[in-house]
Amino acid sequence: MDFNVKKLASDAGVFFTRAVQFTGEKFGQVEKTELDAHFENLLSRADSTKNWTEKIFRQTEVLLQPNPSARIEEFLYEKLDRTVPSRPNNGELLGHYMQDAAKDFGPGTPYGSTLIKVGDCERRLGGAQREFLQTSAISFLAPLRNFLEGDWRTISKERRLLENRRLDLDSSKARLKKAKLAESKAAAVPDFQETRPRNYVLSASASALWSEEVDKAAHELRVAQTEFDRQAEVTRLLLEGISSTHVNHLRCLHEFVEAQTAYYKQCYLHMQDLQKELGRFPNAFAGNPGLSMASGGSSPQGNATLPQDAASAVETDTLKIEEVQAPATGTRKAKVLYDYDAADTSELSLLADELITVYTVPGMDSDWLVGERGNQKGRVPVTYLELLS
Repeated sequence: MDFNVKKLASDAGVFFTRAVQFTGEKFGQVEKTELDAHFENLLSRADSTKNWTEKIFRQTEVLLQPNPSARIEEFLYEKLDRTVPSRPNNGELLGHYMQDAAKDFGPGTPYGSTLIKVGDCERRLGGAQREFLQTSAISFLAPLRNFLEGDWRTISKERRLLENRRLDLDSSKARLKKAKLAESKAAAVPDFQETRPRNYVLSASASALWSEEVDKAAHELRVAQTEFDRQAEVTRLLLEGISSTHVNHLRCLHEFVEAQTAYYKQCYLHMQDLQKELGRFPNAFAGNPGLSMASGGSSPQGNATLPQDAASAVETDTLKIEEVQAPATGTRKAKVLYDYDAADTSELSLLADELITVYTVPGMDSDWLVGERGNQKGRVPVTYLELLS
């Protein structure tokens, strides 16, 4: 292996000089060149930008992909420059399971048909989520990652170079100060044996030797000052570019919010369509404040209300519930799954786990049955019942 011995020795000497200067600064034994206030503000602003960008980036990753194993897998595929295998997300998988369950239970049953509708909605929600994740990764995560792995690494590299140039500058200042002090002492009290630098010939006077040393140290100081000023200007320009980074991240943040808005709007529309299919309407809580659930049971849709279209259909019908008579055949027993409070006198209130007799009459909506309990009678929602016979 080919070694450049001179360069190796020179680099080792520079490293040792910097280490001595750095140690002296830490112990307060040597002077340190301070940066101007504006430069310090730029450094502080850059550090703050890096720290908060890193936190926002990491937390956004957690928001978009809560599974840490999946995040690690995506990171490895990205580093290997390979495409992450496409897999169904949780919503798509849930929808698939629901539709498979409907096939097993029977798509013609109330539960099976509802599973099909809900499963299809969940799959659409999963597709919307997939699109949102892809959009957010491109429009928001990628720019943040590019800053952390690109611009910030360049800034950090130039800052390290600037710190090295400062150490060199302060070492040159200390060397010049020391040489001037030795020169003044040699001029005042000549002592050839004690004041002579070890590498000079014995015939030279101490004063002349130290004058030469002062000139050499002054030249090194001028070179170090020039290199420091040049590196400080390069670093300053990079730090001032943080303002442009903020503008870029602001634009990306707006795109992220727009992607979230579109995603949640799409989810709302899917759920609204599902509620219509199930005979529900979106503003159920505001539209029917009188409906509530007792503590004995809970509805599969929280405090869901009765179908609006079904209620209006019966109200506009000439059929009167008190005039309805049970058919000779076709009555069935049903177990009540959840508590239900009647919205009006045409409906029958229910208690979870009780048994009632149910039947249908011509002209009644398929989401409703007529229920009887003793001498009480009224309309009851099918989704609150389990038909037994």
